[in-house]
Amino acid sequence: MPIPALPVRFEGGDSLSIDLHMHSTASDGALSPTGLVALCRDRGLTHIALTDHDTMDGVGEAVQAGEASGLAVLPATELSTQWRGINLHVVGLLPEGARGALAEGLVAQADAREKRAVTIAARLEKIGLDDALARAREQAGSERPLGRPDFARALVAAGLVPDVGTAFAKHLGNGKAGDVKALWPHLREGVRWIVESGGIAVLAHPLRHKLTRRKRGLLLDDFGAAGGRAAELISGFQNADVTRDLARQLQERDLLASLGSDFHFPGGHLSPGSMSPLPRTAVAPVWTHPRLAAWIDRAAPAA
Repeated sequence: MPIPALPVRFEGGDSLSIDLHMHSTASDGALSPTGLVALCRDRGLTHIALTDHDTMDGVGEAVQAGEASGLAVLPATELSTQWRGINLHVVGLLPEGARGALAEGLVAQADAREKRAVTIAARLEKIGLDDALARAREQAGSERPLGRPDFARALVAAGLVPDVGTAFAKHLGNGKAGDVKALWPHLREGVRWIVESGGIAVLAHPLRHKLTRRKRGLLLDDFGAAGGRAAELISGFQNADVTRDLARQLQERDLLASLGSDFHFPGGHLSPGSMSPLPRTAVAPVWTHPRLAAWIDRAAPAA
């Protein structure tokens, strides 16, 4: 059965059958790349990107599973960067994969994650999470680099907080003890890695940082000046009025719009493809960018 074509503009209404922000066991997701692709197929998605944190280790498996399942899988990653003291994530949509500075950068990011985990563990032990590194590793269930969600689940399992959201609000979110960002490259460097690898740099969930409209505009300005070409207009569920305002900011800067659920695990409030309805907007979808043309053509419906 041919994969349906993607629209070239946003007309508003229900979400589309595309999700360009999801995670697997290659980083902090609960499903293997193959399991994630199977869930996406069952949910009726047709185009997806695997965006594990600072790695592309699961992409090959996901692409192979997509080919067997009739899904178009776009190689991608989600880079950790910093900007004005804020931990920012940049999704790299990478039809040609990782090469050059990005390939080297991903190796450096893995090392940074290991060092960061040691620092986070030491800080959380001071607030009562004994043997924090081992507890986080137990939550990860593998030897992959640890992330803050692993420590959040360890805090929950130890009974120190009631849920993951509280763990971030009290101990792991921006400005908290477990927020260690000094090891990450600057935003402009992460964007450069992606662009030089033939990819498109997408600012992940720009509304999540709770910036003022003015500061969000400054971020978008700096991101565009660095070579970024898109931002996630939709990331999971969000306020419709704020979404429309973000669309205006993207249009003013000639940036493209991406969308994704930021799915990590089954049973939560997010599932692959689950996100707020799209607004009607003149902002063009990120998949209309020429660098994604070959990927779109490969997944296009038969004539």
